Order: sequence, then structure tokens, then C-alpha cells
Amino acid sequence: MAPFIRKVNYYECDAMGVVHHSNYLRYMEEARIDRLARLGYDFASLASEGIVSPVVSLECRYLKPVGISDTLEIDVRVESLTAFKLTLSYVMTSRGTKVFEGSSVHCFLKDGRPLEIASRFPLLANTLTR
Repeated sequence: MAPFIRKVNYYECDAMGVVHHSNYLRYMEEARIDRLARLGYDFASLASEGIVSPVVSLECRYLKPVGISDTLEIDVRVESLTAFKLTLSYVMTSRGTKVFEGSSVHCFLKDGRPLEIASRFPLLANTLTR
């Protein structure tokens, strides 16, 4: 699947002209929502069914600085899928250079109760990183 493309905005950078570290979490979320929507799991539709997907944990590795007007290519992959947890990996590149690696773990809840993921989201299992 093609990577998510994201241009860095001026307001996301600090006084040194470098993207503030907190913005990478937003980039991860934007790419994750895009990836899941392309798999047929649009967050607005899920929310209308009472399904939410809280973040259980995050891991971030900042490899190279990114600055104003740089463009990020964000590759999101399904690393693992258990009955109740989804783990995604993220690799961000800019100008052909890897600038960030990370991962996020999510659960899914329906009306506040744990939702068994594999049966509700079968396409996720088909996209596991091999």
C-alpha cells in the first residue's frame, strides 16, 4: 500500500526550524487513520457504531531532524494482531532518508467494552507484516 504523504507546516516547527517532537504523534495518527480508512475501516463510520480505538502504548525513535516545508512519506504496517490488541509500525522518510521509526499499540472498544479485533476487522489480519 502506498505511503501516507504529509508536508511539514511552519507552525509545527520550533525556533530552530525543526519539527517539534510532539508532532510526530500527530503524524502517526494521521497516517494510521488514513491506512485504516484505505482498508475499509473509516474512523467516522466506526465511531457511529460506538467503536473507539484508544492508544495503549507508543514508542518513538527520532533518527534525523525534519524541518519547514519538508515532506514526509509515512509507511504504516500491521505488525501484530491478537484478540484484543493491534500493533502498528511506522517508518517516516524525507528525501529518501529514514527520519523516524515508531510503533503504537491499540485496543478497540464498543460502547466501553473490549471488542475482539480479528473477527470485527478481518482485513487487518491479511495485512500482517511477514
